[in-house]
Amino acid sequence: MFTFLTSVTAAISGLLVGYELGLISGALLQIRTLLSLTCHEQEMVVSSLLIGAFLASLTGGVLIDRYGRRLAIILSSCLLGLGSSVLIVSLSYTLLIMGRIAIGVSISLSSIATCVYIAEIAPRHRRGLLVSLNELMIVTGILFAYISNYAFANISNGWKYMFGLVIPLGVLQAIAMYFLPPSPRFLVMKGQEEAAGKVLGKLRVISDTTEELTLIKSSLKDEYQYSFWDLFRSKDNMRTRILIGLTLVFFVQTTGQPNILFYASTVLKSVGFQSNEAASLASTGVGVVKVVSTIPATLLVDHVGSKTFLCIGSSVMAASLLTMGIVNLNINMNFTTICRSHSPLNQSLEEFVFYPTGNLSISNDSLREHFKRITPHSTGSFMPVGDGMEPKGEMTFTSLPNAGLSRTEHQGVTDPAVIPAAYKWLSLASLLVYVAAFSIGLGPMPWLVLSEIFPGGIRGRAMALTSSMNWGINLLISLTFLTVTDLIGLSWVCFLYTIMSLASLVFVVLFIPETKGCSLEQISMELAKGTM
Repeated sequence: MFTFLTSVTAAISGLLVGYELGLISGALLQIRTLLSLTCHEQEMVVSSLLIGAFLASLTGGVLIDRYGRRLAIILSSCLLGLGSSVLIVSLSYTLLIMGRIAIGVSISLSSIATCVYIAEIAPRHRRGLLVSLNELMIVTGILFAYISNYAFANISNGWKYMFGLVIPLGVLQAIAMYFLPPSPRFLVMKGQEEAAGKVLGKLRVISDTTEELTLIKSSLKDEYQYSFWDLFRSKDNMRTRILIGLTLVFFVQTTGQPNILFYASTVLKSVGFQSNEAASLASTGVGVVKVVSTIPATLLVDHVGSKTFLCIGSSVMAASLLTMGIVNLNINMNFTTICRSHSPLNQSLEEFVFYPTGNLSISNDSLREHFKRITPHSTGSFMPVGDGMEPKGEMTFTSLPNAGLSRTEHQGVTDPAVIPAAYKWLSLASLLVYVAAFSIGLGPMPWLVLSEIFPGGIRGRAMALTSSMNWGINLLISLTFLTVTDLIGLSWVCFLYTIMSLASLVFVVLFIPETKGCSLEQISMELAKGTM
């Protein structure tokens, strides 16, 4: 029970990470309106967190191996509170980027430290359950973020409440972790064997920990010989291990889940969930599915095995992404509408430009006067034809000077009212299946595999390297998602993710070892021999 409660306290980091990752989906809908953000600026707001995470991952492994896993978790919780405080002080694009970078540093550091800490305190027959608990907390955090997005969608300055809710929880976790024991393996690494024995006694609820302590000492004695550069050498099969780790996190990102996470409300708005509130509510469904799907994976991983879950997840992801792509292809819409500036001017134009004139409602005085001048000469309205909007009558888009909408943004927009309900709900259903498949496979399992396949003496640095790869690719993909989708369309983005999901399935079948029921020391020895 003490081991379980210690793991839960450490896994609160996962809750905070998930909340911060999912939060921007809804907060962006408000912030982009208040600051009139361009498409590129929206990508920067989302990706600034990933910039901080990537930078922290480069040095996080050294910090974790030198000062300990527990201290790193405490530091990350404090930094999260600091970054969140910066965000709610004032609404400024510069401060927004700075605060998000600080939070990125925090969640990167806690992601590495939490997985390693839990793996090292857990007994081998419960390690899969306890390490996967961190992923369960992450998806729970994402759900809470989506609920927060919905709750504050129509509240003035709701984004400040969204960002501020994590501060008390981060402070409480930092205090709780201070009173919990360090990892026994870390204590042995630092020569504190007596303290390590006492910690193991509390964790295992036994008086004689000699056998496990001896096994840890024997393992670490061999592992002290490793330097960081040994990760790229053939010694003890380390090059193969690091390539497995790097390729696995590559597929975590390139199968598209992070973009669904960051831009969930935006994507759902584009397929017919018209208001901020409706899009946030639909994305809350995404959060519920992530939590519900992660629970069986967490409970059964020690019996079924991480490799099996990875295979099932990748297969179902490919099928659902293919369905999503076909559905969105039939909707026949261009995604450029999500990059349109949502300033008050453009919001007052939306009903005029994208809906029949009978629904026209204008609050902007200058626009009203302009419409009075042009309306007598313009009896028609814009109607969707094919891939674009063609004028019916004399009126053209150029009739609206300085509207803030480029011709590119005007072309290819589809009236949400003409999207068939069946397509809208089928698109949502395939999205939910895709999310569920990720949540049993590429969501929790890679981090369990990574915490197992590297020797303890270099585990922190190896995890930091794979984490750098993870955040770096995440940054690249999220920074270009809106731009790429604008160029090729949402359907073809889904088809690309389908191909990557199939590639990940092939990789898992051929290269991922099955580690269920083995101790960390057994796994390390077998991998060194190349027999797993």
